[in-house]
Amino acid sequence: MLTRRTLLLSATAALAAPPARARAQDLDLATAFIDRTATDLANAVNGSGSIADRQKKLQAIVDRTVDVNHVARFCLGRFWRTASPEQQKEYQELFHRVLMLNITGKVGEYQGVSFTLGAAHAREEGVAVSTVVNRPGNPPSKVDWLVSTETGSPKIIDVMAEGTSLRLTQRSDYSAYLASHSNSVQALIDALRQQATQPG
Repeated sequence: MLTRRTLLLSATAALAAPPARARAQDLDLATAFIDRTATDLANAVNGSGSIADRQKKLQAIVDRTVDVNHVARFCLGRFWRTASPEQQKEYQELFHRVLMLNITGKVGEYQGVSFTLGAAHAREEGVAVSTVVNRPGNPPSKVDWLVSTETGSPKIIDVMAEGTSLRLTQRSDYSAYLASHSNSVQALIDALRQQATQPG
């Protein structure tokens, strides 16, 4: 028999649960976002400008579509809490610079790239939108883009290439580096600074 307390709890749970339509809206929002982003990326990489021009366009797209600070904090894991505010700030700045160097430095390798949009699936942290990346002379590769829609403004928070999470891989690399350097966040910052100042 349902008591008044049970009814109140049931009603509260029903109100707290996201409606099915809201989840469908998140899927549609994330799918449209990745569709636009993939088109912008292909146009930037395949453009007729110089390498420098295409790198500049690519950097603008990444800045606009990726939640770089979120990814940076995720990659540092539990060490984020042990870093000082000054270290957190410098780490995020260096993470951003190294990420951009890694992405824009390969712009010439992706000439002729195209994307085929696939299905979207709800995940715990957001929506994963599947794509197939086609590059001349290379077999098609599956790439999933994890999109957070929490703020209503979609942002990419992970990229999964053939099932491998790039941010999980990066966090594992950072964790291994920190473990071999006395868990010193400053040592990692110094290593990132060196990467950020190396020529492309």
